[in-house]
Amino acid sequence: MSLLRGEALAVSYGAHDVFDDVQVEVPHGARIALIGPNGCGKTSLLRILAGLDTPAGGRVHRARGVTVGYLPQVPEPAGDRTLVQELRSALADLDAERLELAALEAEIAAADAAPSPARDELLERYDRRQARFEARGGYEMDLRVDRVLTGLGFTAADRDQPLGTLSGGQQTRALLGRLLLASPDVLLLDEPTNHLDVGAIEWLEAFLRGWDGALVAVAHDRAFLDNVVTRVWELAGGRLEGFSGNYSAYALQRAERDEARAKAHARQAAEIARAEEFVRRNIAGQNTRRAQSRQKAIDRIERVEAPTARAATPGLRLGGAPRSGDKVIRLQGLSVGYDPRRPLFRAEDLELHWRGRVALLGPNGSGKTTLLRTLLGELPPLAGHARLGAAVRVGYLSQTHARVRPGRSVLDHILDESPLDIPAARAYLGRYRFSGDDVFKDAETLSGGERARLALALLELDQPNLLLLDEPTNHLDIASQEALQAVLSGFDGSVLMVTHDRFLVRALGGQVWAIEDGELLGFSEGYDAYRAWREAGGGDGRDKSHRRLQFESARRSSRRAEAAARRAAERHQQLEAELARGERGIQALEQELERASSAQDVEEVVRLAAEHAAARARQDVLLEEWLALESAGGDDPAAAARATP
Repeated sequence: MSLLRGEALAVSYGAHDVFDDVQVEVPHGARIALIGPNGCGKTSLLRILAGLDTPAGGRVHRARGVTVGYLPQVPEPAGDRTLVQELRSALADLDAERLELAALEAEIAAADAAPSPARDELLERYDRRQARFEARGGYEMDLRVDRVLTGLGFTAADRDQPLGTLSGGQQTRALLGRLLLASPDVLLLDEPTNHLDVGAIEWLEAFLRGWDGALVAVAHDRAFLDNVVTRVWELAGGRLEGFSGNYSAYALQRAERDEARAKAHARQAAEIARAEEFVRRNIAGQNTRRAQSRQKAIDRIERVEAPTARAATPGLRLGGAPRSGDKVIRLQGLSVGYDPRRPLFRAEDLELHWRGRVALLGPNGSGKTTLLRTLLGELPPLAGHARLGAAVRVGYLSQTHARVRPGRSVLDHILDESPLDIPAARAYLGRYRFSGDDVFKDAETLSGGERARLALALLELDQPNLLLLDEPTNHLDIASQEALQAVLSGFDGSVLMVTHDRFLVRALGGQVWAIEDGELLGFSEGYDAYRAWREAGGGDGRDKSHRRLQFESARRSSRRAEAAARRAAERHQQLEAELARGERGIQALEQELERASSAQDVEEVVRLAAEHAAARARQDVLLEEWLALESAGGDDPAAAARATP
């Protein structure tokens, strides 16, 4: 059943059409991601579905009785309620029932002295009300509030704080918590993972996977989208297109779609060009009628559109990092913080080597940025040492983009920090999507994404061989995140990165340094090893370093078998994708053969027949390999590993 349905929705600002003729449907139980470049209209579409804005065209249909909850990126001004009161307001109807039960209990107590039919009626009414109250979770209200507060990263000290005294991020989390407790039929979430650390994001993922309502989420967190959604709406170029599956499935489908569209567009353009050339040569000669007929056929052709160009992404070029010493960062007996009596964390001895990658993880406020400041020499260690190696040149990207200064234009920033002249500086900024008058914008007027792009442009000028990055994907849309990921993967130097972006952490590989209850622990086998350690209870009790070493030793003993299993399973999935693409290619060749036969183009028929035979032979080889893996276990990694040499 459709809970929300949008028909022919349009949004425009003056003469600019943001999107037009958008059709959407939100069925019961849907898990939908709404993605697209910054400025494409994602928030506008969410607000229209929430009933907060009126579209320039079209309308939204809402099923009878459906409730909708909306989480904005920026919360409304906070009231006077405390954090707990704000969350409990979502359960106001249950609170009212609790008070009614208390009133009935008082009436029953007053009637106890003299049994009567009225007392029996009160008891019967109380039993009905109590059964309904219990079925709705009334006796678990406090427990539910506590679970949400803890899951979203609030401390006991936060509970009684007035909302107005909390940070903007905390207020957004409070609003998210209230929405989750209210359990509307449809949740519309605009960047729900903003201001959440990894632990809180994973809690939210688990909550949403177990929730039975419908969900539409705008999010740039690719791991969150992989773990939660089952459908993707892509809004780009004023049009919306739907894809089945999570983010990774969407990315694969999008690439295949764009490739197919580009080929079809190029093939049709070539056919039209040949036809137009025939018309041009014959329109005034003996074949005028044939030329006119051909022109009419050209005019009737339904054009195949070229794939929508994805938004230009920053053109970082960090590949030529000068060589540093082998040991780039070395932590020894380190204690970090501001007060020797209360350090933020203590670190086991850890090293980052040349061209290594480290993701620094931990709860908000645990000291991740403080470690970066210590490495930069801005803060002295409370104890121990944090040393940089020989010939290390640091490029630092702060979370606040501190190098982007209000009162200076975008162009001034580049001129101030480089020897480039104005034409060269403008050309340089063009790679970061600053063109035309954009280069004269005051930094104070830049959006979050624009500030991030300018900060990245300044980072490139440093020509570093060690990158210290503090939440580098903040404010970047998915296309820009993918571009940054590609750049970091190809960077010749070393990287230490504070991030909540688990997709990026997995893609880059390398170590994980995780702050756990005041200890900085190293996981040489990366994020999946860290997650497995946590799920195995590694964070419980004392001596976490010893437990971590024991756990990693056990994992290494089975690493080769696991890798073989993973390769076999990945090959099985790869073969399925190749077989599907091959079948589509064969079908396309058969259609071309049919057209060539109809046109009696013998030379083209011979060429296409040879291509068809080769493609079919290739399919047979792939199918034989796929069947061997399928019979040995298919997607079961353990069974597939046994079939893998």
